Order: sequence, then structure tokens, then C-alpha cells
Amino acid sequence: MSTHVLDAALGRPAAGVAVVLEHPDGERTTGVTDDDGRVAALAPGALPGGVYRVRFDTGAYFAATGQQGFYPEVVVAVTIDADRAHTHVPLLLSPFAYSTYRGS
Repeated sequence: MSTHVLDAALGRPAAGVAVVLEHPDGERTTGVTDDDGRVAALAPGALPGGVYRVRFDTGAYFAATGQQGFYPEVVVAVTIDADRAHTHVPLLLSPFAYSTYRGS
């Protein structure tokens, strides 16, 4: 699994966002977005099927960039199909809104 966070308000990648992937069995893997706003391998390889949660620490990111945000965190629950080789979860972020979609 990978992710990409874009700061729509500032018009640039959101670097330094802490990300936690919560697995169905309770395991957690973590990462931090790079200068391009990406975590390339939050979970390397194919994941077993199930419902996963991707938790983004947006509060710390907004504080670090001098923005007053409404969402201290964004949690995206996704259903992973065991037959899917890779899952990409992008997040488009601004202080008062966010959106996400299944990426490629």
C-alpha cells in the first residue's frame, strides 16, 4: 500500500505527514510522507483482504505549516481485495476539507 498527500490550499505536496496503517488483525505499520508527499511502501507487497484504516496526522502537519486546521486527523477506511496486487490511497487536503479516492 502507498499513499500521496497533496495540500490543496498551499498547492504543493504535504511533506512530513505521519501515517499509520491499521490492519484488520490489529497490526500497525507507520510512515511519514517524503518531500513529494508520498509514502511509497506503507505496506510492501499485496495485503490480505479485509478492512484497513489509513490514519493521517493532519493536526501536526497543519501546525508545522502555520495553518489552522479543522481536522486533527483524517481516517480513511478501505476494503482491500486480496486479489489486488497494490493499493494506493491519495489524500487531497486543505484546512477545512479533504477528499480521497482509490488511486492507481
